[in-house]
Amino acid sequence: MGRRSKVYRPIAEMAKKIREARALQNQPRDSQRFALDYETMTRPFTGKRLPALAWEDVRNEKRLFTLLCRLKHFGIGRMVTRKSWLWKHSEPCYWTITRVEVDYTAENMDHGKAWGYLTFKGESDNVREIERVMYHDWRVVPKHEEEEFKKFTPVEKETVRYVPYPPLLRAMILAERQKEGKPNTEEPMLDLEQVLLLPNKNLKNPKKQVEGTPV
Repeated sequence: MGRRSKVYRPIAEMAKKIREARALQNQPRDSQRFALDYETMTRPFTGKRLPALAWEDVRNEKRLFTLLCRLKHFGIGRMVTRKSWLWKHSEPCYWTITRVEVDYTAENMDHGKAWGYLTFKGESDNVREIERVMYHDWRVVPKHEEEEFKKFTPVEKETVRYVPYPPLLRAMILAERQKEGKPNTEEPMLDLEQVLLLPNKNLKNPKKQVEGTPV
């Protein structure tokens, strides 16, 4: 028997959309979810307390939208970075903001979503949503320091081509040399480039793979 074609039910579809719209309306906004009582260091919405290690940053640093709401056009076109990036990486790490959606229901308009180009360790990425905007470690790069902040001289990565053989293979190679009467003065080394260039016959002919012992 063939499958029955799906019957379109406009009233059911409309009811589904209404339920989804109501569910979105009932969802708490970021300004509610991430509101913070700075005296007790707890979030009123969840009742959870922040880790003690984060208290210093919460008191001294700012969330992303706390900074953007003070800038012209909410910081579109400006560069922002994070305190943790400045501590961990010597290469430039920053976001270039391209789009902002502000939560106008927030008391100080210091909540919302932002998008931009991420440059991490000197390498840029495509436009995407900025993560962890509610963290208290964001900083705006001053305009007169942007060019200096972006300067980056890439360092060539050192590639290793030769590595020692595993002990068992090394012993087999030395024994083969001794059997053939060759001197064992040179340490056997494995050429990684040669190994990577070797063709994998099983990938070309997957049907010819050796079958295991039946259980």
